[in-house]
Amino acid sequence: MADLTTKYLGLTLRNPLVVASSGLTDSVDKIVDLEKNGAGAVVLKSLFEEQIALEADHNIKQAEKNDLIYSDYSETLDYIDSHIKEKELSNYIGLIKQAKSKVDIPVIASINAITNSEWTGFAKQLQDAGADALELNIFVMPFSFDRESDENESVYYSVLRKVKEVVAIPVAVKISPYFSNLGKVIYSLENNGADAIVMFNKFSSPDIDIDKQQLVHADVFSKPNDMYNSLRWISLSAKRIKIDLAASTGIHDGEAVIKQLLAGATVAQMASTLYKNGISKLNEILSFMHNWMDDNGYNYIDQFRGNLSQSSSSKPDAFERIQFMKYFSEIR
Repeated sequence: MADLTTKYLGLTLRNPLVVASSGLTDSVDKIVDLEKNGAGAVVLKSLFEEQIALEADHNIKQAEKNDLIYSDYSETLDYIDSHIKEKELSNYIGLIKQAKSKVDIPVIASINAITNSEWTGFAKQLQDAGADALELNIFVMPFSFDRESDENESVYYSVLRKVKEVVAIPVAVKISPYFSNLGKVIYSLENNGADAIVMFNKFSSPDIDIDKQQLVHADVFSKPNDMYNSLRWISLSAKRIKIDLAASTGIHDGEAVIKQLLAGATVAQMASTLYKNGISKLNEILSFMHNWMDDNGYNYIDQFRGNLSQSSSSKPDAFERIQFMKYFSEIR
């Protein structure tokens, strides 16, 4: 049987299937079940600084309504803010420690912070709790009429450098495709110390209910067609940069995983397909991979990884072409 062992972030994974940061990885019991069903590694649900701030704000507003515990001169607000942060961080640290004691697969912590100071504070404590690696979920909304694109990009590099200064464990950066020159950003993240890049983030998107005429949330789950953007950029980046590449968003089955590996991905992250089909989907995907590799005479993933990256492809222009005039012109 084919050997699916993979190296990611300097860690040895039994296979390249990584369960992405989500509600699937927010408890020890879930992580144990994911390991039993074949996961190669898990990325814990992100520690959201913004969520902590919102909870603290809610508690502060509740306190302000009670004259017995709040006054303009009391320390209630500072206490609530500090207490909420400590509680959430403590819970997250507890999750890391418990997960590490229960499973053998790598446990990767995830941080989503909004202030420069918290990135480093969170990162150091999560490393000390035993996380095998960190995934920095960074996103600067590129919608400002008074900021240049390089100003937005510099935030990513600054955060990464500061985190790398305080931790010794590997650090991956999860990004969006929303850059004016994505290739340069990927290259610059490598130069600023990233050990891996995760392509791409799945964002919450707005939709409009035309009957109620109000904003609603679009479908939170990815669809199989969503994987093609990461497939393009994995292929363009593979063998041009030395760090690991994790494909994410739209990876729903074994065929999608094989495609990403052929393009040059180190691992494939997934969540939506596990929500939709159950975590036993992991075993189904692994079975597909084994059969495909056996049928094609591959004993190890490295024998075919990146064989269809742009730098190795006989049709390199295919990954850069974004127009479809040839195909449209043939439609009658």
